[in-house]
Amino acid sequence: MFYLVSAPAHRALPTTLIPRDKAETIEIGDAGRASRRTLRKYVHADGAASCELALGITTLEPGSVWNTMPCHTHDRRTEVYLYFGLPAEERVLHICGRPSETRSIVVADRQAVINPPWSVHFGAGTAPYRFVWSTAGENLAYDDMDPVATADLS
Repeated sequence: MFYLVSAPAHRALPTTLIPRDKAETIEIGDAGRASRRTLRKYVHADGAASCELALGITTLEPGSVWNTMPCHTHDRRTEVYLYFGLPAEERVLHICGRPSETRSIVVADRQAVINPPWSVHFGAGTAPYRFVWSTAGENLAYDDMDPVATADLS
C-alpha cells in the first residue's frame, strides 16, 4: 500500500525515515469501553520534523472497535483518516460533523475521510482495523484538541 499526504511548507526540512520500532508509541483507551488502541506517532513535534503536518498510525487492540474516543475537534487544523487492514466484507462507521449534528460515513478498506476543524471524528468497525491519521494546520501539538463529551453528541 502506498499513501501520500501533504501540507504547505514554509521551509526546507530533512527527509527522515522512522521505522515502526522507533516511532513514539503510546497505549490509550479503555478495553471495558471497547476503545483500547496503540498509537504510533511518526511526524510530530518530537519526531520527524514538519512545518504543518502531523501523522501517525493507530491500531485497535483485539476486542476493541471504537477509535478516537472520547471524541474531539481540532480548532486549528484539519484531520484526515485513512482506514486500512479491514477485511473486504467489513466496514467502519466514521462519525463526523458538529457535535450537535453528527452524520456517519460508511468506509471500506483503504478509504479516507477528511474532517474540517469544526468536525468531531471517531468511528467503530465491524472487524479489527488500523488507520493513518494526519493533521494539517499551524499547530503540531498532539494534545491540542477540544474534547466533546459523549453525552453531548446527537
